[in-house]
Amino acid sequence: MAACNIARLPQRPLMAGWSSLRGAVSRSFGIVPTDTDNGPQGSMYPGLARKRLANAERTAGVSHGPIYEAVLAAALPLAKERVLDFGAGTGAVAARLAAEPLVTESVAADIVPPASPPPPGAVRWITADLNEPLTLEAHQFDLITAVEVIEHLENPRATAREWLRLLKPGGSLVMSTPNVESIRSLLALVFRGHFLAFTEPSYPAHITALTAQDVKRVLREAGFTEIRIGYSNAGRVPRFAFTWQHVSLGTLRGRRFSDNLIAVARAP
Repeated sequence: MAACNIARLPQRPLMAGWSSLRGAVSRSFGIVPTDTDNGPQGSMYPGLARKRLANAERTAGVSHGPIYEAVLAAALPLAKERVLDFGAGTGAVAARLAAEPLVTESVAADIVPPASPPPPGAVRWITADLNEPLTLEAHQFDLITAVEVIEHLENPRATAREWLRLLKPGGSLVMSTPNVESIRSLLALVFRGHFLAFTEPSYPAHITALTAQDVKRVLREAGFTEIRIGYSNAGRVPRFAFTWQHVSLGTLRGRRFSDNLIAVARAP
């Protein structure tokens, strides 16, 4: 996918605490919290729920810049009227979508709420356990984005059915997940026994590893059509800090040389 010309979004928390980061992002993006759901309860065992919530707070819900760029490159041309960022992290993607001229409302949903109530703005926040259906009426949204979310959830097929339920007919989904078919991830599977993003330090945050074929099956079985798979075209060389794209002057791309998979699909 083509790179998207947006300002680089934060790659890691730069402040001492989660509350400071989330509060600053919420205020700067004008995110309005709501009490639509009751937060991280659902069907998870309490101990597991606490671990996942602690991980969400530790990571601040932030992904790397190239992931945002790849998702937004696919999502911005589709953004209109009502949009939902499912698993919104800091709310940066929801805020970026809200800035699109055809978007009338941007909604963000995640397990962790904004740190402090900001002034009214363009983004409405829902705090919810995304393993459970959102308490929203069906067929509300023209676009749903889900950046690095599905690997955190217990049942990808139930999640895909929920996305389809929330989308209007003809609405679009743009999602990303770790690419377990990259050279780097496959080497981790051979030598460490797990795909790269699913080794012990990533558990229980990352629990559901999906290949490109898995993603297509999950979306197709949920009822999506026009499913397209792409990649972030940003992937680190195993055991080094630089990327395949850096050493190859951009010629190494796609499934084996990208750390993340991007899927685009349409509601019938």
